[in-house]
Amino acid sequence: MEDNLRSRPPVPVVCYFDTACPFAWVTSRWLLEVERLQPLDLTFRVMSLSVLNEHRDLDPGYREFNDGAWGLARLCTATEVRHGNTVLRELYTALGSRIHVQRNQDYDAVIVQALEELGLPASLAKAAVTDEFDEALRTRHQAARDAVGEEVGTPVVAVDGVAFFGPVLSAIPKGERAVRLFDAMRTLAGMGEFAELKRGRDALDFR
Repeated sequence: MEDNLRSRPPVPVVCYFDTACPFAWVTSRWLLEVERLQPLDLTFRVMSLSVLNEHRDLDPGYREFNDGAWGLARLCTATEVRHGNTVLRELYTALGSRIHVQRNQDYDAVIVQALEELGLPASLAKAAVTDEFDEALRTRHQAARDAVGEEVGTPVVAVDGVAFFGPVLSAIPKGERAVRLFDAMRTLAGMGEFAELKRGRDALDFR
């Protein structure tokens, strides 16, 4: 199966993510699994739940989550501005592996460890606690909203230039299942009549 899939032309895919969002993490790992099996022109870009929800009335627990996510989004934006998009992809993996797989919610420690792992300047961590890159972050977030419309959250995935809020996954499809889901999404992306599908969520599985 893999040889046949690898003969396909690369499919353009953009994944807009918030590092703190567990659903964005699962979707991003699914796309990396698809990329392993067939050619994708896969790009990762920052969006932000903190920006999306900064003026909304939220329950206290979700407000705390959103307020705590600013630093990660600022760091990712600063890294892309200073070191390019390829490094952003690597940083997301380094951060997300610690936050979602290792369940480390000490974001300050995670940032230091991720920067060290990638050999990035430790001084980048300062971006997480200032508003220096907020304008750039808001511009990137708006690009995700412009791609999919006002009914947006994380993740946003664009396939063949058509963007969706989602897919929201409870686990990471592997092998043929990952490719089948991707092919189904491409089919839906090619249908202008399609608007939305939704059902209940299972407990998240990051494996």
